Amino acid sequence: MCGRYLFTLVKEDVEREYKVRVNFDVKPRYNIAPGQDVVCLLGSEQGRKVEAFRWGLIPSWAKDTKFGYKLINARAETLFESRMFKPLAMKKRCLVLADGFYEWQKTDEGKIPMCIRLKSHNPFGFAGIWETWIPPESKVPLHTCSIVTTTPNSLMKTIHHRMPVIVLKELEKVWLNPEISDENVLKKIFKPYPSNEMEAYPVSKMVNSPKMNLPECMEPVKA
Repeated sequence: MCGRYLFTLVKEDVEREYKVRVNFDVKPRYNIAPGQDVVCLLGSEQGRKVEAFRWGLIPSWAKDTKFGYKLINARAETLFESRMFKPLAMKKRCLVLADGFYEWQKTDEGKIPMCIRLKSHNPFGFAGIWETWIPPESKVPLHTCSIVTTTPNSLMKTIHHRMPVIVLKELEKVWLNPEISDENVLKKIFKPYPSNEMEAYPVSKMVNSPKMNLPECMEPVKA
């Protein structure tokens, strides 16, 4: 699964990296947790755009926000079989922007938080799906999202049995194109990211608390 990640770019970085205009403030965040707003890249007929979605998908038919904490991830293997996820995977796809994520490795001494990044330290996008929910009280639309996960590569196998789908740069246009609905084409995106391009290292247990949003969360420590 993917339950915590980081995105350390600022607004100007996002605009330069993704060639888009951003209409809200973007600050470095070192410990993003479910229920928080996240930066998402979408494709449309008008071109790319960036939106702030809440992490934790709430189905349009839900009566309250509780569903969001249950649906922070969606399994790639069943994405196109699920009655809830398939319509979103067909037409409401996004990239959840990040430059690293955390996972907890089980050891004899307990769980050790690990930070996983690209060796280049470049930003990337998790494959995501999104939905719009209308609160019964305010009627103000709330956009929420879920991160797609897949089987681990050789690096992640030593840490966890799942990993988020990191979309290769050359396939981002495919994932973001709402006109593409061929399952076989989209499923090719779900392959685990090449392990030789990734790194993992232990970090401080301060990351265990979602209240901690400090650069020290991502700094290496001795195992």
